Amino acid sequence: MGLERGVPHPALVGRGDLLDQLEDALRDHGRIALTGPPGIGKTALVAAVARQDDRRARGETVLWLAPEEADRAIPGAGAAALLDDVPEEAVRDLSRPQRAAVAVARRETEPPGTGPDLVALRLAVAQVLRVLAAAGPVLVVVDNAQWLDPDSAALLRFALHKAPPGVRALAAERQHTSPLHAETLFGHLGPRVVPVPPLRSGDIAALMVDHGLPARLAGRIHRASGGNPRLALAIGRSLAGTRTFVHHADALPLGGEARAAARHMLAGVPEEAHPTLLLAALAARPTTTVLRRAGRPSAEADLAAAERAGLVTVGEDGAVAFTAGVVAATLAAEADWSERAACHTALASAVGDPVQAVRHRALAADPSAPGTAAAPLAGELAGAAETCRRRGDHALAAELGLLAAEHTPADRPREELDRLVEAAADAARAARPDLSKRAADAILARDAPTGARLQARLAILDTAFQGLTDLDETYAHALADAGDDPALRACVLVRLLWKQLLADGDATAARTTAEEAHRLAVAAGDQEAVVLAMTARARTSRILGEPDAAHHTEQAAALDVTGLPPALRNAPRLLALRHALFDDRLDEAHAGLLRLLPDVERFGRTEDLVDTLRTLAEVEIRRGQCTAALGHARRAVGIALGAGISPGPLWYCSALAETAGGSFLSAADYARRSIRASEEEGDQVFLHCGLYALGRVQLVTGEAAGAVETLERILALPVTAVTTDPSVLRWHEELAEAYVAAGAPEKAAELLERVRPVARRLNRTTVLTGLDRVHAQYLAAAGDLAAGAELLREVAGRFTGHGLPLEAGRALLALARVERRRRRRAAAQAALREAAEIFTRTGARPWHRLASETPVRGAAASPGGEGIAALTEAERQLALLVGEGASNQEAAAKLFISVKTVEARLTRIYQKLDIRGRAQLAVALRSR
Repeated sequence: MGLERGVPHPALVGRGDLLDQLEDALRDHGRIALTGPPGIGKTALVAAVARQDDRRARGETVLWLAPEEADRAIPGAGAAALLDDVPEEAVRDLSRPQRAAVAVARRETEPPGTGPDLVALRLAVAQVLRVLAAAGPVLVVVDNAQWLDPDSAALLRFALHKAPPGVRALAAERQHTSPLHAETLFGHLGPRVVPVPPLRSGDIAALMVDHGLPARLAGRIHRASGGNPRLALAIGRSLAGTRTFVHHADALPLGGEARAAARHMLAGVPEEAHPTLLLAALAARPTTTVLRRAGRPSAEADLAAAERAGLVTVGEDGAVAFTAGVVAATLAAEADWSERAACHTALASAVGDPVQAVRHRALAADPSAPGTAAAPLAGELAGAAETCRRRGDHALAAELGLLAAEHTPADRPREELDRLVEAAADAARAARPDLSKRAADAILARDAPTGARLQARLAILDTAFQGLTDLDETYAHALADAGDDPALRACVLVRLLWKQLLADGDATAARTTAEEAHRLAVAAGDQEAVVLAMTARARTSRILGEPDAAHHTEQAAALDVTGLPPALRNAPRLLALRHALFDDRLDEAHAGLLRLLPDVERFGRTEDLVDTLRTLAEVEIRRGQCTAALGHARRAVGIALGAGISPGPLWYCSALAETAGGSFLSAADYARRSIRASEEEGDQVFLHCGLYALGRVQLVTGEAAGAVETLERILALPVTAVTTDPSVLRWHEELAEAYVAAGAPEKAAELLERVRPVARRLNRTTVLTGLDRVHAQYLAAAGDLAAGAELLREVAGRFTGHGLPLEAGRALLALARVERRRRRRAAAQAALREAAEIFTRTGARPWHRLASETPVRGAAASPGGEGIAALTEAERQLALLVGEGASNQEAAAKLFISVKTVEARLTRIYQKLDIRGRAQLAVALRSR
């Protein structure tokens, strides 16, 4: 409490727009009431507002008051805390009665026999606010306003009523508390009420990454928490340190912290409504009609009470949804078996879907109880599972298969095992590692044949996604189960090669494994394994830059896939289209992906759909269709997070899409998320991709030294050493340009000379054009400005001819810089205009801003003049710190701003000064 003392400064995720909204509302309205449920992040928000843009550096006073629950019962506790840290100079000139009242409130003196002078105290606080406002703006922050004692609330209301316009106020309090204190706190002025919304799934994923928690389960954590960050972190912490569980979980564990929060939320609903909520929690698709049919005539009233408490939403059609899945899970977990069985029995008669009816009957039945109904019920469940397979609902099929196995009589072990194997296969198709593990554990716990044991292990491998690092034992057991059977061994090898490629980064070993898998599959006549092996062989051949890579791709695409499952039919087709993307045969890739997409959406696995959308987004980026690229990337991320698929590849794709059509800051954020997620799962390939995406953004926004540091990390990755074809993992031209911008042109020349012969041998035309773009900048840096400019004009034309508009625009931006150094202002302006037209036409918003804000003459040409003068005071402060060698983190700490704000300001500084990094900034400041 007091002048910013003790104000926390947490890292906020997903609240940038809301912070801007609060700033605007404070400026325009002056009185803000922030509301929301416990754990939604109100305290973090008000703390961020209190420090945003370093109010103290602007001469603004922040008074911070955060009462606790016990303070509500202590008259004057809030006023005492507020006055305790008010600077003495604001109290010194008060009248004697007012100073005496302040001393009594602070408990510095005993109150007189007549009691404290409340009128004098009110006038004193009002006068303190006037004194502080005379020196500059004042922001009064009251966190946890619901715990402010009535006497203090009345005092503060009076003071704010008498306060001059320079005094603004921000109060935060819990939703659904008895009378809103902020409403009465601000008196006749009335606050602008701003509810704090839940975080989106992408924000929850970022929160997980920032706290070192498993990001892959962000979609399910989001559903369980309802977007409440405190709940999300509680659930995420229950997974921390349990890496194996992370790879095999969908039904998330609810630790004590999460359950306690759910119980606290449920306490806001009358006890008589809890049975209705339990029914809703156990129903697959609860509606008010279903709940009434299940014996709850008061369903509407019960749900209305729960809706007021923020626990559920009820749609116009009567559909009921819990805002946080943890509440439904806690209701189910803390009910005893007899309560749950009674609910399932009631629901079995109430639901209209026969599949759900048999599911509820099974959940109401005790499989250990003696009786004759077990076998018929198990048969019905198996039939319902088959119905779900035909519908394409493999997750429900897996659940029903597990129930069928559970209810299969003990004297039919073969039937039980067959149902478990089918359930494992369904779980793998549904990308549900929790269900595949349940089925696999049940299979491996018995004396099952090696074929069944192998199917269990394959289901585990198929639901590990990118996280293959810790599964060496599973692979070893799977190979042992396969024995010398060529068909079974081929099935294991086509999965092993993905670990070699992604986790080990060893394309050479993966190629050898693919060849062996293909040989065994052909010998066994297993067409499915043949398709997988040939597809992998084509992939590794391209990575290794083999002369017959295109032939291998054509062979895989030409395989007869008639009658194979959609995932196998689509694998070679999708690979061929990715290779078309690598070659920049963009029209072919675009048309092929659009033909493939409906089949994948209808029949394919979730992973296939995500990969198709990711590839389509990358194609649209290269084609210059930036808005479409953003749409495909965002859809892919949403699907992946919801399904629990590894987010690293999707965040990499989002970084590329944001670089093209969103914002460079968002692109850098996505790239960092991709890096951390890929490191978490040991994914070498997409760690490489994330580093490339981040380094590219750093380079474009002028962080040349940071770009070199980031991109040089790629050199140390095992996958880099064996990736020969420069069109597969593109990073060479970015690192070479970063070397030029950072003042190390000799390193750039060395890298270019190493890559060029390979690109020529493989006829990678667009890669060579990109290398020529960097070579032109190298020539300019070496002093041959005319040759550099001429080559950049030619490169821009070649990119246009290849159908790569963004690359052409980027070459024109480089040309404008070179022409400016040649003092050819008209030519520089013409290049900038042409680049801006390209970026406008393609929807490349960050690039358009870059072209629009690039000065024709700036600090590089006149370091002591217009460029430095164009900086704002905040930008000059940051420029001085960074120019003296401060890191982004150090500058953020000294200026009391976030690292993201530092990055955004540095981008603007570099653009205004027309420089490329910290070294040039230091030179510009010294010249000044």
